Amino acid sequence: MSKPAVLMLGGGSERMRERLSDVFDLTVADGDPAEVIAERGDTFQYCLSMYHGGVGAAQMDAMPNLKAISNYGVGYDSIDTPAAVERGIVVTHTPDVLNDEVANTAIMMLLASARNLVHDQAYLRHGRWEAEGNAPLSRSIAGRLVGIVGMGRIGQTIAEKLAVFGTEIAYHSRTAKDVPLRYVPDLVTLSRQADFLIVITPGGPATRHLINAEVMDALGPDGTLVNVARGSVVDQEALIAALQEGRLGFAALDVFEAEPHVPEALIALKNTLLLPHVGSATVETRQAMGDLAVDNLIEHHKTGRAVRPVPECQHL
Repeated sequence: MSKPAVLMLGGGSERMRERLSDVFDLTVADGDPAEVIAERGDTFQYCLSMYHGGVGAAQMDAMPNLKAISNYGVGYDSIDTPAAVERGIVVTHTPDVLNDEVANTAIMMLLASARNLVHDQAYLRHGRWEAEGNAPLSRSIAGRLVGIVGMGRIGQTIAEKLAVFGTEIAYHSRTAKDVPLRYVPDLVTLSRQADFLIVITPGGPATRHLINAEVMDALGPDGTLVNVARGSVVDQEALIAALQEGRLGFAALDVFEAEPHVPEALIALKNTLLLPHVGSATVETRQAMGDLAVDNLIEHHKTGRAVRPVPECQHL
């Protein structure tokens, strides 16, 4: 009996490819998948997406026998989920396995921003300590208010880890959550109160440019924005202007609007800390993500039910 065909968008790890090949007839499209989908789209029953371009309605129509799409990551805004649901295609993702590492990254960026880590390392390396004396004083995060935008699994993990630093924590989300933290229903109000604002809300149309000029102005010239969510959540042009004009004090960013492109205007700013989307990028976490992404497809093939379908596909 022949194996069902799976299309892997992005190279993935050797471990992922080996596990997929044990169960499926594997095709890897490491780059733009348009050609392989055009030529053989009707042969694929499964798809694993590690591709920034994601899977849209047109690709789904070109793969009419598709049963499930496994997204490598917890955020799945690159998959047209409504189109998948309409076609009876199950979309899956990899929640929980990356909570700790993304939370660790957010806190690392918060601490690095407050304590001038990048500046002070350069100060030493360039000989300024010896030539000019001690580096300027930085700021403590103890006793200061950290606002968290989004209180899902990762937001809650960030709050739990931040508690040991003696910070005050409040949060904003679409609705209040069952957590022992102060809920602020208006984002601008939270931004005005906060010293630091950590963004960890899902991406997609509903949150596009949620962090706009009004939010940045409320956070103010002494405030710091930390984004470990999606680049689309922050109005990047408004952010650059706010940083250039001193209306916002500092930005620590792990994500950008048109990855991997980062505007030169943003790179040129000294009041930024910029990382290449590495929030979950540890060997251990990426292996766990890969394992779950593959498990989702294997389980669906065996039982018709994925391990971790996205909320919109729980009924499929």
